[in-house]
Amino acid sequence: MNPSRKRRIRLVVALTAALLAASALVYTSFSAGSDEKTAGQLLDGAVAGRTYTLAGTVKDGSVRRGDGVLWFSVRDPHRPVAVRVRYTGIVPDPFREGRGVMVKVERRGDLFVGEKDTMVTKCPSKFQVAPPRSGSSPAAAIT
Repeated sequence: MNPSRKRRIRLVVALTAALLAASALVYTSFSAGSDEKTAGQLLDGAVAGRTYTLAGTVKDGSVRRGDGVLWFSVRDPHRPVAVRVRYTGIVPDPFREGRGVMVKVERRGDLFVGEKDTMVTKCPSKFQVAPPRSGSSPAAAIT
């Protein structure tokens, strides 16, 4: 067989394999994403016994702790509704009222029970410029 034809065949085979690998990677990336639900979506259609990923903001004044259980409400960013969550497990350090959270939950009546150790806290950017302290120059506020 002609050497130039062999090179051309190898090139076509290599490009085809690379295209197939890239397509598989894109498909896997998009299909592996989590399907987050807001509080309103869960109130409208969550089925008891099924697990959902709840995403939203911790409602101000809703955080209570007792006997190893964390109780809090997650509010919907688009509607004036919130769901009550009972959670046990590791609580991330940045967890607090007003902070964005994601947690896997299961509906039990009007309550949503969080799966142990599934809470993730969405952190604000670490690279925001700190507000200047009174009596200091703006350059001193940037650390």
